[in-house]
Amino acid sequence: MPNSPASRLVPFVERLLGGSLPVGLRTWDGVRAGPPDAPTVVLRNRRALRRLLYAPGELGLARAYVSGDLDVEGDLADGFRRIWALTRSGAVRGAALGPREWAEALRIAVGLGVVGPPPKPPAEEARLSGALHSLRRDKSAIAHHYDLGNAFYQLLLDESMAYSSGYWTSDEDGYDLEQAQWDKLELICRKLGLRPGMRLLDVGCGWGSLLVHAAKHHGVHAVGITLSAEQRQHIRGRLVQHDLEERVEVRRQDYRELTDEPFDAVASVEMGEHVGEQNYPEYTRTLFRMLRPTGRLVLQQMSRGAVAPGGGAFIERYIAPDMTMRPLSRTLGHLETAGFEIRDVHALREHYVRTVRAWEKTLEGNWGDVVSLIGESGARVWRLYLVGGALAFEENRMGVDQILAVRPSEHGLSALPATREWS
Repeated sequence: MPNSPASRLVPFVERLLGGSLPVGLRTWDGVRAGPPDAPTVVLRNRRALRRLLYAPGELGLARAYVSGDLDVEGDLADGFRRIWALTRSGAVRGAALGPREWAEALRIAVGLGVVGPPPKPPAEEARLSGALHSLRRDKSAIAHHYDLGNAFYQLLLDESMAYSSGYWTSDEDGYDLEQAQWDKLELICRKLGLRPGMRLLDVGCGWGSLLVHAAKHHGVHAVGITLSAEQRQHIRGRLVQHDLEERVEVRRQDYRELTDEPFDAVASVEMGEHVGEQNYPEYTRTLFRMLRPTGRLVLQQMSRGAVAPGGGAFIERYIAPDMTMRPLSRTLGHLETAGFEIRDVHALREHYVRTVRAWEKTLEGNWGDVVSLIGESGARVWRLYLVGGALAFEENRMGVDQILAVRPSEHGLSALPATREWS
């Protein structure tokens, strides 16, 4: 229809993209444009365009989707995949609108009745204050994500409550996320060389999956630290359940507040992403200080190149504010500068694709319960997060690695076996 909103929007969008629209577009009047076999972006009202006018790009799209002003019909992952393919091809020309494009955008906005005050961002968007990576701000950033409610995470995760990449060792029917997480926890324990009576420190212990596994199956005494009040409360209940109160201690504590005697082994599983680049040297020095000579460290951490090291506007506003994912090489450099000897690097990128897709399947299968717990907008945040995250790992825009390092003795002794005993 020549005078429909879609007919006015599509030519402008395609000029900005430098190519054909990779997905369908349907506007609030019911008119659809774009490829017929593609997922369809649905603009439910003019407010969706107003959000994009005030925040062009990823943030505006996220706000529109989370609020329900914009929806997607069809396979959301396929829609993301088509857009990223267009980006990789170089067809997307500029990251910002120039004066001419802004003038045309405003003319279209006026003609469609879109102009108005900026819509209020969804309540799910993080609003932090204070100095970046100060103790107070870091607690707020962690609370935004991890204090969403134990009931929600119990619904999403497997019984171990492991909120990190699993280790998928089989393609057989019946092999599921719970087993992949058990295999991941066991792999970490084997890499650390845990034996009964050893002392383990878990920095950023989550809901206690590694603490419980290591104490129950390897006989260690463990200390876990977290900034999340919800996580600490959950772990204390698990310790009572497994009769581990005498062998496991959980604290609400920042890594910068650690003053204990050195431990036999240290683990930090997908926590270093929250430290920030400026504080990462202190973080690695702390991990080194908390290990006795010849003690082992397992650091599992996501990685990303120079583009959007925080994960992009959506993740930084809605999921993990102040997050930093550095290239693997930079993480290794920080560890070596702190005094560690790097002994093994184990890439788990493909394992995270399967892990996140398992979480996504659980989310969709329990959609009604999820909405009851965190609301429709919160559920839409998590749908975007999981679908986009799985695709980022699949397309190698994000990685995740287990790094095994050792604190050598005064004379350079590592005390590690000559072969990989954990293989």
